[in-house]
Amino acid sequence: MKSETPESSSTMQKNPINSTDNQPYSEKENIGNGISLDKEHKLGVFEKYLALWVALCMGIGILLSQFVPVIGNTLESWQVQDINIPIGICLFFMMYPALLNFQFSEVKKLGKNPLPIILTLVSNWILAPLVAAGLGYLFLRNFDPQLIVAVILLGSSPCTAMVLVWGSLANGNQEQNVINTSINTITLIFLYVPMVKLLTGIQNIEIPWVWLLITVSIFIGIPLILGIVSKQLILKIKDKDWLENKYRPVVGKISMVALLFTLVVLFSINGQTMISNPLELLIVSAPLLIGFVIVVGFNLLITKIFRLKYREAIITTIIGSSSHFEIAIATAIGLYGVGSYAALGTTMGLFWEVPIMLGLVYLGKFLHKKNFWKPKPKIEELEEAKA
Repeated sequence: MKSETPESSSTMQKNPINSTDNQPYSEKENIGNGISLDKEHKLGVFEKYLALWVALCMGIGILLSQFVPVIGNTLESWQVQDINIPIGICLFFMMYPALLNFQFSEVKKLGKNPLPIILTLVSNWILAPLVAAGLGYLFLRNFDPQLIVAVILLGSSPCTAMVLVWGSLANGNQEQNVINTSINTITLIFLYVPMVKLLTGIQNIEIPWVWLLITVSIFIGIPLILGIVSKQLILKIKDKDWLENKYRPVVGKISMVALLFTLVVLFSINGQTMISNPLELLIVSAPLLIGFVIVVGFNLLITKIFRLKYREAIITTIIGSSSHFEIAIATAIGLYGVGSYAALGTTMGLFWEVPIMLGLVYLGKFLHKKNFWKPKPKIEELEEAKA
């Protein structure tokens, strides 16, 4: 590996978000959720076919509901104060690895190059929620209101976990990615409940906002606090290398297992409802898919208009177009129960998001080859460097 000159090192430190180095950060980079990417940015077989495993677990759950219904009935009965215990445990292990990524120190770097991050926040907290609410009303106003709530929950929850995977695969600027996901964690805590309450209230959909607040506190607040505390303890007892290369992969794999087990439980309990009402599941996919097209298209266009470089533009597009399906599923279950239309609707968001985000990675690379994001003229770059 080539050594850096003092001048080049200084330049990278001044403006790391604008780094144009397309080389990976390490031989094997752990990026959370138990997924490690090698220097060629390739996923393992399990992660590469995650959409297949999701569909398979949904199918297993439906089969169990039809041929061994006692399993679903038993799992549904394990509740305390309307909270399903197996699902609650799984949701915690789904959330904890994502919130373990939170780094408050990264938020302080926002001022180095705020434009890409500001554009992402606009997409996450203005465009995506409004598009979700509008399309939800357009397609689902004659169906169960819980389906509209499911779409709003997905549209109002910017991702803090899987975007690290997609960004690395796309060879995007991972420092910007970490800064953005850290900021998203903070904004989720303060904006998620008001946004969901506002968008459902506009459509006269009554939701128990106190229970919404409690649900978010349980499934974001507790994992976040435990993530911060456990990270500090590990750094004191062990070191950063052990945290990144030993601890994260283990809890990340547990997170994946918890996600898939949650799907089996959800569909084993709701299988008969799905079979009896297939139209609802099909129709809820319409606002989700069209919403993806609108938001992705907007982010591609806006990053081109503001003349971002590829590595910053692709991260802005990926984060600005994705949703935190874990918290959306957790909130839906907390509000309406594991056997609800809202829970099924948010699960469909997960089903579609994985292949769409993978497709966006390849679309970004294709557009990059076609010079969609044209580099700035040298004169402008020199002027920016002087400023």
